[in-house]
Amino acid sequence: MIAEALFPSDGFPAGGPDLKAAGIFAEALGIDTEYKRLFALKRNDAKMHGFLGHFQNNLDLLIQKTWVEKADETRKEKLQDEIPPLMALIEQADFHQALEKFGKVLDELAYLFFGSQSSKDDFTEYTFRIDIQMGLFWWYGCHIGGLKEICKNCASNDESLWSVLLIGLCYLTNF
Repeated sequence: MIAEALFPSDGFPAGGPDLKAAGIFAEALGIDTEYKRLFALKRNDAKMHGFLGHFQNNLDLLIQKTWVEKADETRKEKLQDEIPPLMALIEQADFHQALEKFGKVLDELAYLFFGSQSSKDDFTEYTFRIDIQMGLFWWYGCHIGGLKEICKNCASNDESLWSVLLIGLCYLTNF
């Protein structure tokens, strides 16, 4: 299965996530063209900075435009406060920390979109029933936060960790 190739149940090889599996996963999400274009860029490239700006703006809009109960407004505000530190980690190429933070951002974003359903055991199944690509994305979101522990032996600027993070950035930029 495509998802299991990206996050193998028996763990990653010493080099971290498989770059080929990341590309196939991006294709399954329908973001492969942008993903491949961005992955080929140097991280300090002006086009990459532009993309990261679009990502940040889109994520901010997703959070702002999400309707929530009055009691959850504070959660929205706290989530918006998490975006600048996430962007700083990405800019610093600290992908271990960025993946962990991004996982937390996705957990909160899922709550804003789906409410308490997002914390249930069948959340991914629920999202797959809505849309297959969306389900695949939220399955991804449930797994990336744990990459920090799994990839202790990967270098902090390892391109395989960047490839996994870039999948989520591309998807949400085009959401």
